[in-house]
Amino acid sequence: MNQFSLDTISYDKEIFFIGIGGISMSALAVILKNDGYSVRGSDFKESAATLDLEAKGIPVAIGHRAENVDGAGLVVYTAAIKSDNPELVRARALGIPAIERATLLGALMKRYKNPIAVSGTHGKTTTTSMLSHILLSAGLDPTILVGGALPVIGGNMRDGGNDYMVMEACEYCASFLKFFPLYAIILNIEEDHLDFFKDLDDIVRCFADFVAILPPEGGIIANFDDPEVICAVRDAKCSVHSYAIENKDALWRAEDILFDENGYASFRVLWKGEEQMTVKLNVPGMHNVSNALSVIACAHLLGIGTDAICDGLLSFGGTNRRFELKGTMSGVRIIDDYAHHPTEVRTTLASARRAASGGKVWCIFQPHTYTRAYKLKDEFAKSFADCDHVIVSDIYAAREKDTGLIHALDLAEAINDESHNASYIKGFDAICSYLRENAKDGDLILTMGAGDVYQIGEMLLN
Repeated sequence: MNQFSLDTISYDKEIFFIGIGGISMSALAVILKNDGYSVRGSDFKESAATLDLEAKGIPVAIGHRAENVDGAGLVVYTAAIKSDNPELVRARALGIPAIERATLLGALMKRYKNPIAVSGTHGKTTTTSMLSHILLSAGLDPTILVGGALPVIGGNMRDGGNDYMVMEACEYCASFLKFFPLYAIILNIEEDHLDFFKDLDDIVRCFADFVAILPPEGGIIANFDDPEVICAVRDAKCSVHSYAIENKDALWRAEDILFDENGYASFRVLWKGEEQMTVKLNVPGMHNVSNALSVIACAHLLGIGTDAICDGLLSFGGTNRRFELKGTMSGVRIIDDYAHHPTEVRTTLASARRAASGGKVWCIFQPHTYTRAYKLKDEFAKSFADCDHVIVSDIYAAREKDTGLIHALDLAEAINDESHNASYIKGFDAICSYLRENAKDGDLILTMGAGDVYQIGEMLLN
């Protein structure tokens, strides 16, 4: 149980963030500064995030050096920071309290009357953003922490009042077990983060532990199209509010789903078989119908009216790196997406196929982490059927080191064994040259992955 309280930290002591440029860390740093704390931090390189923090009056040291933490009253670090990080080593040697980001976020959640956590293997950022739009449409003043840039709030965070907090809850390293939500959404549960979890059963157990955190007066919004989610919520001590597209036993359901020429859905929403509203979305794909059902159920729990729900969903046009149109090059549309798991790949390519309108779909896929590429290679290989041409770039290491278990070429060959449409090309410059020579007017180029593959689209457009 997370016993840490911000009340133990004096306002005249600095809070130091190791890796302050991270999307969640930067948001927490801004909230604490706004609360009157003295905040500073470090990151391994300068970025748009660190420059923005500096502009907000938060000093950022570039590079991790032991002396950076001197004088701090609290050190905050992410699960990705290794135990031999010089700043973390120095903090412990000096007896400075050092906590993980998730512990701080859990302590912060206790300040809000209605903390809402959005969890699941896929769709957290989109769903958090949808719910944020609804809360704002209802005239409320939520605090928002989202894993991407959301145009309506001008970034990845909004520091609002103390009545509502909506945030993403990631299962990696069981971080969300340090949180204190009153309401939680579980979108789906699949194999991922296998550098931490043993297998799918281990992941389901972790989600069940997350469900057990919620108090009896709270509520779980659960996707009953997903058997693993059903298993995870089986012993919930709070109320369970199910939603589904296929499962007719769910409380909340979508009927008469129609897609327009952009792949945007409209559908009737039923609760216990009775029609509640008709919803129109401004983002593509069947997966977003499911995401929308989850936030409709959550908004209903919060007492938000039908008009605000419909208006909020219609106003949501996506976040950055979620099927984001970057521009057009010689009649070729360039779209970027964060998909980095086989299910996400399939879902995103289905949307791309609908959007291509007869042109060819080119996918530049950057695998994210060696562990995921190795353990899910067979699943990845089957995920690209909706694509005419797949270009696999080098694996993005993120928090890992290359162990030699797998190379991007291995993944390209596995995809070829399934659909005969993949090749490996080393280096972004070479990929851009190939695309300029081969993509034709009317085609669609999709850059895909959780690393820096989005730079290819920017290189093509520039």
